[in-house]
Amino acid sequence: MIPILITIAAVYLGALVTFSLITRQKNKDSVSYFLAGSKLGSVLGIFTLAATLFSTFTMIGMPDFFRTHGVGSWLFLAFSDAAMVFAIISVGYYLRKKAKRENFKGLSGLMVQCYKNKSAGYITFVGAFIFLVPYVAIQIRGIAIFLKATFPEALPIWGWATIIIVIMLIYSEVGGLKAIIYSDMLQGLILLLIICIIAYNCVAEFGNLANLFAKVEQVNEKLLSVPGPKGLFTPQFLIASFVAIVMIPFTQPQVVTRIIIMKNHRSLFRMAIGLGVFALIIIFATLCIGMYGAVKYPDLSTADFISQALIADQSNLVAAFAILGLVAAAISTSDSQIFALGGELRSLLTGEDRKMLKITRIAIVFFAIVVFIFSLLTSDELVMLARTSFAGTALMAPMIFTAIFSERKLKMYIPICTAIAMLLFIGSMLEVVPNTILGLRMDLLLIIVLTLISLLLNYFGHQKKSVNPIG
Repeated sequence: MIPILITIAAVYLGALVTFSLITRQKNKDSVSYFLAGSKLGSVLGIFTLAATLFSTFTMIGMPDFFRTHGVGSWLFLAFSDAAMVFAIISVGYYLRKKAKRENFKGLSGLMVQCYKNKSAGYITFVGAFIFLVPYVAIQIRGIAIFLKATFPEALPIWGWATIIIVIMLIYSEVGGLKAIIYSDMLQGLILLLIICIIAYNCVAEFGNLANLFAKVEQVNEKLLSVPGPKGLFTPQFLIASFVAIVMIPFTQPQVVTRIIIMKNHRSLFRMAIGLGVFALIIIFATLCIGMYGAVKYPDLSTADFISQALIADQSNLVAAFAILGLVAAAISTSDSQIFALGGELRSLLTGEDRKMLKITRIAIVFFAIVVFIFSLLTSDELVMLARTSFAGTALMAPMIFTAIFSERKLKMYIPICTAIAMLLFIGSMLEVVPNTILGLRMDLLLIIVLTLISLLLNYFGHQKKSVNPIG
């Protein structure tokens, strides 16, 4: 397998270098560097969104999640992703309209323009930073622990993490968002192809899908129902997770930017439909791998299970591409989100463009260092950490939706409430404040309260505006 892996890795790195050099010539200012020219077609849009959303935690976390918690994961992932596609189609038009009117440079900058207050932008930026750093870190950690398990004598976890960070920084710093989008397309194709081949091989081991599920039932019948063997999939968990995932396109800067830079609304519609198909294929494939693991490797650690299912049980060619796919997935998602944080910072800065671009590039390196440190300290619960990240950024949804849909002058009430909610959510994660209040999960309670506040403020604001003074 090693010669095959070296060969395809060299080709992949060569492609990254080529993308960076080609796009470097087009990066004349910060807009082209961070927004890739704002003319993204539907095909590139499908794969760059897919590569951003489905990454290391897809190939490592999701099969292990199915193996541990059962088919209830399908409700958590597939149904929520389908709803997210509908949200992109229905809300994307208004988001793009508002962004065009306010000269979009980043989600944080858009909040400054809508609320006419820089504090709204800082709240957005800090929220994105706090909740995206753990998500990026799990991509790095996930692939690092996998490579450590696969090649135990080669490098320690921090060594693999360092290599990934360096590769990511070099080509994203040189090529900008356009280079990242091209690499996303390559990574998305590899991910789709390899995960489907491995899923087919896992099912073929038992003859067909029915035999696989019959065997799962014999091993642990609780895997085939909710709330699952560990009781995770309670109604509150599923509802809160649904909201968190559906809000991703409007609360996570790397996804918001890709929606904004689509060439037109028709391209956005095609991209969303294609993304939905991609998601359902990937999630079904990881379901098959997870059920395979539940039968054959129920007691192995995450890293050992993935190493067996994706590497040891596959042919040398498939195993080599699986390793490359995992590394590519980690790089693709990590660079997208770190780069997006750089774009968010740039949207808050004012001054000469070239100088601000230089400051932002330095900041991107700083963000990468923070992610590297966090990747060494975080746990191996990849999907749960990802879900926490989604829930954290989802708290910004009422503030962002108010900015998108409201046509009146906005006050800072909602951004301030959002900042308080994020602090409470972080406190619940650290067990400083309760995880549940009045029987409701903290994340679900906070999103309900923020939504009600935003609706009430908008209602009374419109009521006040419609009243004509007498005399």
